[in-house]
Amino acid sequence: MTLEPVHMNKISELAKKIDCSFESQEAKTAADIYSLLEELKLDGRVILKAIDRLFRGIVRTELMALGEDPYPVTYACDSGSTNPRTYDSGLFVDFCHCGLAATPTNLDIQRFRTIVCAAYSSSQRIAMQATSGWESFDEEFGRAKLVTIAPDELKRKAPDIVHSFAMYLAESEHILLMKDSMGPESFFIMDGPIYPKQLMYWMVLDDEDVRIRQNSDARRILQNYIDIMDHFLEKRIPVVGFVKNPTDVQIMDSVRKKREAFDLPWMLDSQFFKNLLSPEKVDSALGHNGRNSKNNGKNGRHTGSRNAYITYTNWFLQPNRFYEKMLNGTSPLAAADSLQQKLRHNFSSEDYALCFFMLYVPSKDIVFKVEAPYGLVKDDFLRMQITRKVLFDLSLHGFPLTLTKADHIAKIRKVERQEIDKFFENMNPDTTYNDTRWGNVNEI
Repeated sequence: MTLEPVHMNKISELAKKIDCSFESQEAKTAADIYSLLEELKLDGRVILKAIDRLFRGIVRTELMALGEDPYPVTYACDSGSTNPRTYDSGLFVDFCHCGLAATPTNLDIQRFRTIVCAAYSSSQRIAMQATSGWESFDEEFGRAKLVTIAPDELKRKAPDIVHSFAMYLAESEHILLMKDSMGPESFFIMDGPIYPKQLMYWMVLDDEDVRIRQNSDARRILQNYIDIMDHFLEKRIPVVGFVKNPTDVQIMDSVRKKREAFDLPWMLDSQFFKNLLSPEKVDSALGHNGRNSKNNGKNGRHTGSRNAYITYTNWFLQPNRFYEKMLNGTSPLAAADSLQQKLRHNFSSEDYALCFFMLYVPSKDIVFKVEAPYGLVKDDFLRMQITRKVLFDLSLHGFPLTLTKADHIAKIRKVERQEIDKFFENMNPDTTYNDTRWGNVNEI
C-alpha cells in the first residue's frame, strides 16, 4: 500500500470537513423542483413537459417479477468498439462490431453481424479507399464496410468523430438489416440513446474545424435513424433506448436559469432524479397509503429492504434543445435547414421528438434513463406497456437480460483490440506513458 494509516487519517479529516457541510436534502426540496417539470419553459420555449401528469411510482420487484411479461419476445442491439486507435503515422481508426440478441435465444438472428471501420488522416497524400458497398463474409451472415473522413473535414475532435461514424453507422445499418426479423408482438431495446446525439450536434454546428455536414456517410446515419423510427412507428412495435449512464444537464441547467439565484444543489439531472426517487422520499411524497401512486397498495409502498423496490417517474416529452444549445430539437430532423429538407420521414416531426422516464434501482444505487419516440409514447396503452416491460425486466434480472446478451455478443475485448493493432504492419500504435504504466491493469 502507498497510503499508510497516518495518511488515511488525514484524508478522513479532510473528507469530514466536506461531508459535514452537506445536510440531507429534504423530500420537499426535490418535490418543489419536480413540480416545475410539469411544463418547463425557457425563453418562451418548452424544454420539457410531463406526458399525462407528474407522478413518482414505486414497485416491489418480487411481485413485479411474478407477473406476466408484457413482451415475452425481446430483441436488443449493441455495438462493440475498439475505441479510437491512433498510430504513429497520424491515422485515427475505430472498428465497431454490431449484433442483435434475442430472448428466447435465436441463434440464427444472433449470427448476423455488421462491422464498420471508420478512418481519418489529416494528410492529403494518404489515399484510403472506402468500400463502395458491403463486403459479405461468414456465409453472408456478416457484412463489413470501410468509411473514411476527408482531411479537410476535421481539424479537431478526430477521435470523437471517427468513433461516432463507426458506432452509429454500424448500429443503424444493422438495425435496418434486421428490422423485419422482429415479429409484430416483440419489444426492441437499443443500447444507449435512440438518436446519435454527438453526430447530430456537429452536423448542426458545422464550424471551421469540424465540417462533416456534407459528408455522405454522416447524412446517411441521420437518415438511417429516421428510417428506424419510421419502421417501429408504422408497425407499432415498442422501441426504447436504455441509457445506463445518463449524463444530461439540461433540466438542472434550465431550472437554474429559470429561477435566478436559485440554490440548486445538483448539476447533473441524474443526481436530482436519484435524490427524488429514493424510496423513502417517494413514500413521503405519496403519503402513507400511496394514494397518489399508480402502483399503490402492497405493490406501491416502500416497507422493507432497498433491495426489494424500484422507483420511477412519469414520462416526459423533450421537444427542444436536445443536446447542446445549438440543437433546437430532439431528433435527427433538428439538422440544419438545408440538410433537413433532404431528410425523408413518414410521420410528423413531433412524432420523432424524444420522450423519456427515469428509474432508480436502490439495490444498485443507480439511475437509468429510458428513451422512446413521442409517436409511440403518446399512445396511452403503449406507454403503459413499455413502462411495465422495463420494470418487469429490471425486477426479474436487475438489468434487461436481452441487452446483457447483446453486450456479450458485440463486445470487442482488450486482447482482441491488441490483436487488431498487429494487423497494421506498416505503423505502430501511438502510445503514451500511461499506456505502458496501466496497460495491463484491469484487463477485460
